Amino acid sequence: MADPLMVSAGAGPARVSLILPTYNERETLPRLIAALRPMAPRLGLEIVVVDDASPDGTADVAAALAAEGAVPIRLVRRLGKAGLASAVLAGAVVASAPIIAVMDSDGSHPPEALPALVAAVEGGADLAVASRYVAGGRITQWPVWRRLASRVATTGARTFLRLRVRDPLSGYFALRREILARGEYWGVGFKILLEILARHPQLRVVEVGYRFTDRAAGRSKLSPREITAYLRLLGRLLVDRGS
Repeated sequence: MADPLMVSAGAGPARVSLILPTYNERETLPRLIAALRPMAPRLGLEIVVVDDASPDGTADVAAALAAEGAVPIRLVRRLGKAGLASAVLAGAVVASAPIIAVMDSDGSHPPEALPALVAAVEGGADLAVASRYVAGGRITQWPVWRRLASRVATTGARTFLRLRVRDPLSGYFALRREILARGEYWGVGFKILLEILARHPQLRVVEVGYRFTDRAAGRSKLSPREITAYLRLLGRLLVDRGS
């Protein structure tokens, strides 16, 4: 994991730290921050942007948004593209709130689902997952091959790791801070939630249905490299469970 090069923070205690991993999200990040702004006071929200040296200048955009002061923003600049899972772990190190939430920065995760996730954790859940595959959940604007690939990967994870959660590959979730602070995660690839669920099957988990929409701008980050990283993670978790 790369070390943070710079952290800038807004003032005041936070109730929820929202980690936003970014890589080339210059266009979508300001829109997302603007959508989060109205709910920030009610949630006691701080935003932690973890940028993997985006060549499009995403970190500079985040720094400018932090300087505006409309929403407390902590910015972590990393040395290179190290992956979403490790970005979440890096963000958790600097997050100050007792509840940590994670959301994609590309516009595919609706901010309006965040209060329900936070409410579930505050209501007694250890982990609240925004799910595409429970009542109220659906996928829009995805081609058939992406839907099929998602279903195959999800079914494989649930079957091999014996998980009850319907959407263990979700990138949108909230959890108690101490779960991420244990320092035991590998942070491989993009699926940190899968590792959390596999390592801690005893967690009290609530799934909240939401509408997943394809990214608002830019190109999908799904690549053979990310598929390989997912398969590596699944294999390591299977070996770890059997040991």
